[in-house]
Amino acid sequence: MTDRDDAGDAGGIDDGEEEDCPWSNAPTPPDSLGLARGTVELVPYRGAWVTAFEREAARLEAALGEDAVAVEHVGSTAVQGLPAKPILDVAVGVPDLAVARRHRERGTLRDLGYAFRGTDDVPDRLFFARGPPERRTHYVSVTPVDGETFREQVAFRDALEADDALREAYAALKRDLASTHGDERERYTAEKSAFVERVLASVGVQSADSESTTDR
Repeated sequence: MTDRDDAGDAGGIDDGEEEDCPWSNAPTPPDSLGLARGTVELVPYRGAWVTAFEREAARLEAALGEDAVAVEHVGSTAVQGLPAKPILDVAVGVPDLAVARRHRERGTLRDLGYAFRGTDDVPDRLFFARGPPERRTHYVSVTPVDGETFREQVAFRDALEADDALREAYAALKRDLASTHGDERERYTAEKSAFVERVLASVGVQSADSESTTDR
């Protein structure tokens, strides 16, 4: 199961050696985004994240062309009223994983200022990060549009948007975990996974692998 809040946090996917990347290829990010890699800080929801997503989606769609079947704002920054780590999460649905790999080989996202950060324990996606390690601003998951990862990311977001009580419960959990694991993002992620699994099961989305987690 891939935890459906913030795509790049668990299992070391955004740790380790940094891929050389021309960060200057990306426009200056808004002040409302940015967090050091591996840390946890929650900030109140900001309406500026909607505009930031729209701008980034336009860049991705222009670069990927018709291969970008769907571009979705996911993770906590996509849910109005939910506190979030100030990193924009974007899910790009492509026809299949071969298309994702082809764009990785071409450097399509690198040309937009994204570093490839691997696949970790999520076999149906390629993961990219924008911004230097001291200030990550964007995460992008490129994954088959009809695959498990894309489906779970969107389903978890939609469930939180539709249920005020569920959203408040998740916000309380996030605040509690952030207060105790501020410098341990992997633990912060892992301890949210049971909540995420319950939500996905409640909306009829059951992952094939309940062991793997990627922070949402």
